[in-house]
Amino acid sequence: MSITRLETGPRMSQAVIHNKTVYLAGQVGTPGDSVADQTRTILANIDRLLADAGSNKTHILAAQIWMADMAHFAEMNAVWDAWVPQGHTPARATGESALATPAHLVEIIVTAAQA
Repeated sequence: MSITRLETGPRMSQAVIHNKTVYLAGQVGTPGDSVADQTRTILANIDRLLADAGSNKTHILAAQIWMADMAHFAEMNAVWDAWVPQGHTPARATGESALATPAHLVEIIVTAAQA
């Protein structure tokens, strides 16, 4: 059984690959930025991590999105909809939750297949 970990730190890895499945840690944006800007940063990080893991956004299987305030759901969705490839949309859930710090407004967790 082979497990590959990317960007491993003392608490967590940013990506773990097992059986051609890529599991990303929750990605957050820059504290203080708007919901839209945090979402753009998160999606760019997801693109980068998936590429490093031998995958891409057309191979995303599932996404979990956590928002500090669902009042910003439409703002986040506008950025998501412009990024996600039509015909390759993953299973997705979005919920409201207190995040690690009050300045983080969005967190996205992705699971993908390797390309």
